[in-house]
Parts: sequence; C-alpha cells; structure tokens
Amino acid sequence: MHSIVHYQESFLNYLESQKITREPKSLYEPVHYILSLGGKRIRPVLTLMAAEIFDCDYKEALPAALAVEVFHNFSLVHDDIMDDAPLRRGKETVHEKWSLNTGILSGDAMLILAYQYFEKYEPIIFQSLAKLFSKTALEVCEGQQLDVDFENRDDVTIPEYLKMIEYKTAVLVAAAMKMGAIIAGTNEENCNAIYDFGLNLGIAFQLQDDYLDAFGDPETFGKQVGGDIIENKKTYLFLKALEFSSKQDAEQLLNLFSIQPIDNTEKNNSIKQIFNETGAAKATQEAIKEFTMKAFATLETLNIADEKKEILRLFGENLMSRRV
Repeated sequence: MHSIVHYQESFLNYLESQKITREPKSLYEPVHYILSLGGKRIRPVLTLMAAEIFDCDYKEALPAALAVEVFHNFSLVHDDIMDDAPLRRGKETVHEKWSLNTGILSGDAMLILAYQYFEKYEPIIFQSLAKLFSKTALEVCEGQQLDVDFENRDDVTIPEYLKMIEYKTAVLVAAAMKMGAIIAGTNEENCNAIYDFGLNLGIAFQLQDDYLDAFGDPETFGKQVGGDIIENKKTYLFLKALEFSSKQDAEQLLNLFSIQPIDNTEKNNSIKQIFNETGAAKATQEAIKEFTMKAFATLETLNIADEKKEILRLFGENLMSRRV
C-alpha cells in the first residue's frame, strides 16, 4: 500500500496530463480552474486506495478516479450557483469569476467528461462502472433537490435530513470506493462492503462539514464560514437545536432563520450561541462519531488482511479529525 500523499501526487500528475486544450477556451478554462483549486481529493484517493486494497495496481484506477473528481467538481459548480456562494476553497466561485451562464455550461461539460473517462476500460468493467455512476449521479441530483426543497419547509425531520446528505454527499464517496473494487475485480461481497464503508464515512464527513460551516476557522475552512446560516439551511445543527429548544428559543431560532440581513454577523453569532446552549453542537459531534463507528464496523466484513483494514480505519480517523 502507498501513502495518501503518494495517491494525491499520482492523481494530480494524471489530472495535469489530461488537461483539455480544446476550443472554446471560455468553456474549458473554468473546468481547469475549479479542478486546480486544490481541495483534499478525498474521492479520487479513495478510488485508488480501494483498488490497491483489493490487490490491483492503483494506476489502473486513475481514469475512474478522475471521473469521480470531475463529477464532484461539476456538482460544486452548480451547487455554488444555487447557493449564490462567493467563495470555493478560498477563491472566487466559477460563476463569480466568469458568469452564471458559463458556470452552467462548464458544469454540464464536466458531467459529460466524467462519463468519457470510463471509456478507457474494457466493456465489462465499463458497464459496471457506468451503471454505478449513473445511479450515483441521479441520487446526487435527488439529494440536491431535497436540499433545495428543505429551504421552504418547516417540518424537516432528522431522518429526512440524513437521507438528503446520504444522497447529496455520501453516495459519491461510497461509489468512489466501489469503483476501485470493481476495477480490481474483487467479489460482490467485498464491493458491497466497501460501498457501505464509504457511505457511512460520507455521512459522517457531511455532518462534520455542517459543523465546520458554523464553527470552523475562516482561515482554514476554505469556504464562507456561516454560509449555511446565511442561506437559512436546515442542517443537522439546526434540526437538533429546534428539537432541544424551549418554545421561546425555538421561536427565536425560527425567526432568525427567516431573515436575511445585510450584515449577518449578529445573526451568525446568535444562532451559534443557540447551537451551543441547546446541546445541538455536541449532538452533531456525537452523530459524526456514530456514523464513523458504523463505517469501521463494516470493515470487519471485508475479506482483506487486517493491516489493510487498519489503513482504512486510520484514513477515517484522520478525516473525522479535520478542521478544514
């Protein structure tokens, strides 16, 4: 097995080798821009790692890893448009740097490009990858739509929210790992188990992202801290705060989530105080741990060496201790 840094470097080298030089530049420059902004490259690393976990040369999984990363960034471009977000990884979002129309078109092109990278595989593997990818892509869209719908609902439940983040975020993490397993040619049981590991880790990852959106360090988080609060998004923090609040505090919270002041500083601070005082912040951290433990329990069903299970466990632990 190789280190995470090795996978990241190999992926970045492959990404650079696949840089698109076609016209019009105005369509493809935003693609190169969003892909070059950095980020943790978690999903492609997981694809490469999963391939090697099941005794395959990780380099064989590079095209699939690139497909996953391009699709992920496509979803970010469109997500930023819907959220009217000014920053992505500390830099201007695509629609802010270019235009709304270019952001939409470049995002569409990225979705098509993602499918094309699977064409590098033999028909049987291509079919399995494309089938998984199509299912995953549709679920991501369903999750995104649920997220949009929740903005106009006052009765969102915790199970509904967890289903939304499962589709919007976790299924792509799970699929990234399963793709590595498919390329390695392991059995169906291992493929499904590594998918479940990724799914639970992905839910924990999104809950951690929700927490950091409210309580993260602006210098390291890379996105606008408090963005979910500004957009009145009903995150796990919000739902738990509502559940734990007195009637008076609940009314205050709902009122704060119904306004969009020019200066959001006071709103942000008030809501974060409620998140802390109600115990919602602590409950969110406990949920992160719960789903991380579910992921680790799945490792025991994998038919691989204990050393490899430990590598996956350490990756999960490092991911959940992040502050960015």
